[in-house]
Amino acid sequence: MSTFIELLVSGISVGAVYALIALGFVVIFKATEVVNFAHASLLLVGGFVVAKTHPLVGFWAALLLGVAAAAVLGALIEFVVIRRANVISHSVLAIVTIGVDLILVTELTRQIGTDVLALGDPWGSQVLQLGSVNIPVTRIAALVAAGVVITAFLLAFKYTSWGIAMRATAEDSETAALMGVRRGRVSMGAWAVAGALAAVAALFMCIFPTPGLDRNVTAAAMKAFPAAILGGLDSTSGALAGGFIIGITESLVGGYQEELAFLGRGLGDVAPFLVMVVVLLIRPAGLFGTKELARV
Repeated sequence: MSTFIELLVSGISVGAVYALIALGFVVIFKATEVVNFAHASLLLVGGFVVAKTHPLVGFWAALLLGVAAAAVLGALIEFVVIRRANVISHSVLAIVTIGVDLILVTELTRQIGTDVLALGDPWGSQVLQLGSVNIPVTRIAALVAAGVVITAFLLAFKYTSWGIAMRATAEDSETAALMGVRRGRVSMGAWAVAGALAAVAALFMCIFPTPGLDRNVTAAAMKAFPAAILGGLDSTSGALAGGFIIGITESLVGGYQEELAFLGRGLGDVAPFLVMVVVLLIRPAGLFGTKELARV
């Protein structure tokens, strides 16, 4: 039972981090209807800036710099690439983001090389012991931080003028434009917010019990993509639910890998995608996604 509780707490905390990343996918899709495959590179940029600057300015200032860098990069991608691309198809724009991701990840992995970069977090390898259950303090910090960030985002999404403009654009972009909503500003804001969320997620993906930031972190970050698809790409609540489902599934399946050895090795790595496929077979739009209706 203690092992199960440890795995469950770990899955919930990792799921909260996945939810942050999935929210980035959803925010951009709601604002532009583009699936952003460059999201992993935004995460890597945020983590890289934190790792390089924390020895100079301290952890908290470095975290702010990492969040700002990822947000600015996201806004630049929207302004320089997405907005200037002379295409109408959203599928083509999604492919463009793959190219952007390849360029950024290639350069960043060249900078990182074979090193594993520490992010200088204040929690270190501290462990909270509750009876026979050992929980890394970083897992608790991840859950609390993700809860605060997600709550702030949802409040801003509901009550601020930017959030109202984004919801109006997602509902009917042409009518929103006629009512004075500046879609370009909404789109750039969405990319900036997605970058900021990715930078916060990068921190908790690269601290204890993981060794640090390396060039493989983008592959781990892409596990949040099934969370966004599973919950529904146009649903913020779906991103939260999908993140927790994927995080708990990955943690439990990975933790009980020995008992599930008859299903093959490495099942924990593919479990998020298996869950996504099963859900999409039942609900093609995701758990909370809007079902497209067609009149025949």
